[in-house]
Amino acid sequence: MILPIWMGPLGILIAIVLIIFLAMRGYSILLIGPLAAVLVIVLNNMEIYPALISGPTAYMMGLSKYIINYFAIFLLGSIMAKYIEVSGAAKSIAKSVMKVTGTDKPFSLLIAIFFISAIMTYGGISLFVVIFAVIPLARPIFKQMDMAWNLIVIPVMLGVGTFTMTMFPGTPSIQNVIPTTTLNTTLTAAPVLGIIGSVAAIAFGIWYMKFEFDKSVKNGVTYASFDDSANLAAENDEHLPSVFTSIFPMLLLVVIILAGSIMKVPNVILIGLLAACLASVAVFHKYVLSHKDVLNLAAQGSINPIFLTAAAVGFGTVVTAAPGFAIISQYILSIPGNPLISLSVATALMSIVTGSSSGALAIIVPAFGQNYIDLGIQPEVIHRVVAIASAAFTAMPHSGIVLTFFAVCRLNHKNAMKYMFVLMTGSNVAALVAVLFSAIVLNLT
Repeated sequence: MILPIWMGPLGILIAIVLIIFLAMRGYSILLIGPLAAVLVIVLNNMEIYPALISGPTAYMMGLSKYIINYFAIFLLGSIMAKYIEVSGAAKSIAKSVMKVTGTDKPFSLLIAIFFISAIMTYGGISLFVVIFAVIPLARPIFKQMDMAWNLIVIPVMLGVGTFTMTMFPGTPSIQNVIPTTTLNTTLTAAPVLGIIGSVAAIAFGIWYMKFEFDKSVKNGVTYASFDDSANLAAENDEHLPSVFTSIFPMLLLVVIILAGSIMKVPNVILIGLLAACLASVAVFHKYVLSHKDVLNLAAQGSINPIFLTAAAVGFGTVVTAAPGFAIISQYILSIPGNPLISLSVATALMSIVTGSSSGALAIIVPAFGQNYIDLGIQPEVIHRVVAIASAAFTAMPHSGIVLTFFAVCRLNHKNAMKYMFVLMTGSNVAALVAVLFSAIVLNLT
């Protein structure tokens, strides 16, 4: 039976609501991803087997393509992170950070973690790699200061998922790169607007971090409230690597990525991660009892994050190929009002549908960028506005970054989704409002 055309977009919306509801109830995306994809396929009159298994835009094709493209990054990132954790390097770095910030003001340690995350991301390191690297550093800080572990979401995501992802001039993130390919802009497009957005995002993020920290202390939530049974780092403070030894693999990674990016070396992230892993084996050799155990644990630890993320990508692949998606795209792009506002709303809604900021940009910019240029809007302004808007609602329960972060931190939707959503949405929406207001006042529309 052929369903009416209006069932297509309705089916997509129902599937998104279903996947969010079930994710919040604790069901794995590995189960609900294909289930929601089948719902989209059936209600969009698509052939089930090609759309689910064998076609070029099938669920399994989207899932497998993501794994093929990114498995090496997840594996190598997990290996480096596991060596940093098990060798005691994370604890050594944490102790040094606490020496600088002091231990009488735990909130200052959250600020330090935020800065570390932001600097690494702005330096060109993939946010997935930053998560693998920073979490082992943060855990001993939280443990010693007895802070609620789920608060880790706020400083790390403020560092990797706001101004260094879409706003600050020159950031090398994929979200800042995608608009350049269609709009012929540069990574520093609309620098004044980018700085205004960055200030707004950081201001909201730090306020929210202080608010939740104070509330956590008042409610007596401690590190012990969260399971840490998988933390295998040694407790012996006398046999820790020096600070320089501890940070050497990460410094090497940053240097290789920056140098390789300047020289336009292909796949520089893989080269840098491989070098960092080899350096970890060498410099942490005497601090690790069994390299085999570390490597096995790291390999196992990389599987869950990449498959969770790939399952969400597979769902997005089916959604964007569905006939109902074209209807939704046209509808949200015909929103009346100032062109920059309609563009922002369209991009933000697209990120909800796809569960990905980069996915939304890859659809919106090539398809509609020229339309907005024809309306008289500067390409640089379009670049900055559309990039920021893509992150406004990207912290959805089914998005890849959320699933990866929770898998690496051993958190879940129940105990951490609130922090992820409020931090990411609040910071990015605050930046978007500030940028739109500035662009309209400065008559850049």
